[in-house]
Formats: sequence, structure tokens, C-alpha cells
Amino acid sequence: MSRFRKILVTGGTGVVGTAIKAIAREDPEREFVFFGSRESLRFFKAHKPDGILHFAAVSGGIQYTSKYPATMLRDNLLMNFNVLEAARLLGVGKTVMTLSAGMYPPDAPIPLREEYTHQGYPHDTNYSYSFAKRMIDPSIKAYRAEYGMSVIGLVSNGIFGENMNFKNEEAVMVGALIRRFHENRNSDERIAIWGDGSPLREYTYSQDLARAFMWCLDHYDDAQILNVGSTEEHEVGEIARMIADVLGIAKGRLFFDTSKPAGIYRRNTDNSKFVRLSGFRYTPFRDGLERTIRWFSENHDRSELIRL
Repeated sequence: MSRFRKILVTGGTGVVGTAIKAIAREDPEREFVFFGSRESLRFFKAHKPDGILHFAAVSGGIQYTSKYPATMLRDNLLMNFNVLEAARLLGVGKTVMTLSAGMYPPDAPIPLREEYTHQGYPHDTNYSYSFAKRMIDPSIKAYRAEYGMSVIGLVSNGIFGENMNFKNEEAVMVGALIRRFHENRNSDERIAIWGDGSPLREYTYSQDLARAFMWCLDHYDDAQILNVGSTEEHEVGEIARMIADVLGIAKGRLFFDTSKPAGIYRRNTDNSKFVRLSGFRYTPFRDGLERTIRWFSENHDRSELIRL
């Protein structure tokens, strides 16, 4: 039985936070408290958790990161330190922080291992978000060293699933394409995909990430950050064609706009340490994609559920 019985989840309305809610229904012996963006940090003190899962972040696709770099850097750094300070002051038993594979240097060896984090500058298209996430790594080491806190950092790659963000500027590629394809499924117009379609991407289904975080909350306690995302790779063009196929859109309607930025070519991570420790198995990308598209199709007109 885990000693972490009352868990506070930041980003409780986000894609991973809502996936944790599914786990909460299966684990009645634990109490989960979901922290949304409207609550103040006094919320932590009121609920006195013995574990924190920190998912809250300001993130988005290439358009959003290019337009709001200062907002992303400032807000993410502030959130990270607010959570760490709340955990310190309240004596929280364990805190799990979320890092992003986007922080790795673009010229680092593939697959990306945890020790490559600070071996170069992050990709220009995502530098502010990347630096905010990188800072979690030394923060973990510092808080463990000075305060003796149990705080760990888990690295995710792209995340998708039910309840993901589908707002045009803020959505990651999968969410943006699902929305655009769904809205144009009954049209004859061609649909543009940024770049030439060749870059490779890893995405982890939100339900898998939720389970990975819960496993680490109970079983992992080391200052070394840990890659926990799926390593299944697909070309951007292949992902676009999968979405089109699920929605019944003719692939001939898709075209690649090479005048637009495509981002880094490849960011394949090495999750071997986590898999070796946990024996974890991931949902195949196509299966998770079909579930996500089905959820979007059933809920796209429900403003109380979906972020558009």
C-alpha cells in the first residue's frame, strides 16, 4: 500500500490531469484533489496533501511559442517554484515535477538520454518553454540537497488524449490537426500541414502518462530525471494521414506547406531506464489516436468539456 494517500494534482483540468481522474476512480483508497488555474496556492494548505503531481504548464505549438516566449518562460518558472515552495513549507511527502523532451539540445545524440539535458542550447522554436523545463532539473537537486525533500522529475514527450487542448494557437500538432480535419471533413478544400511532413515525432497517450506518473510516485525517488514517454515514432505526414483516415478524409486533400516551419527533425527519447524499472507497456499510437478522435467527435460542441 502506498504511503501517499492524499494527492494534489496541478493542471487538474488538463490532458494528463483528467487522465489521473480515471485512475482515481479505480483507486478508492486514495484521495485525489485537483487544482485548477483559478485556485490560489492557499488551496495547498487547505487540503494538506502528502503527494503532489505537478502537470500545470503554459504550452503550445510553434505559433504559440513564437508569439508568447516571455509569457511561457515567466509563467512556467513561477508555477514550478510556487509548487516547490508550497511543498517545502507544508512538508509534503513527495513532489513529482514534469519536464519536456523539447528541452533536449537538437544536436544531442539519438536516442536522447537524461544526461544530455544541459549539453547544448535548445531548439530556437521552443527555447523559452525548454529553458523553463530544464530549470526543474537543478531545482530538484537543490531542493533535495538543502531541504532533504523527496522531489523527482519525469520527462514526457508529446502528449495527446481525451481532454487535450484543441485551441488553434495553443494546441500541439496532434490536437491542431484533429480539430482542423474535423472542421473540414465535409468540405472539398485542401488541408495544409506545416513543413514537408518528414520530421519524426513521439507522442504518449495521456492515460499511459498518468499511469507512469503514479508508478513513479510510489516507486521512484532519485535526483536523476527520468524519461517516461513512449518511444514509438511516426513522421508528421504519417500522423496526418492517420487522422485523415480515421475521419474519412481523402488523403489527396492533404498538402504540405513547405513555406511554414516544421520544427526540429527528430527528438527520439531513451526510456529504457524507466521501462527496466517498471516493466511498463504503452498503448499503441494508433489506438490512442482513435480514442482521442472519437472523444473529440462526440464532444466538440460541448463547451464545458472541450478547449477550443
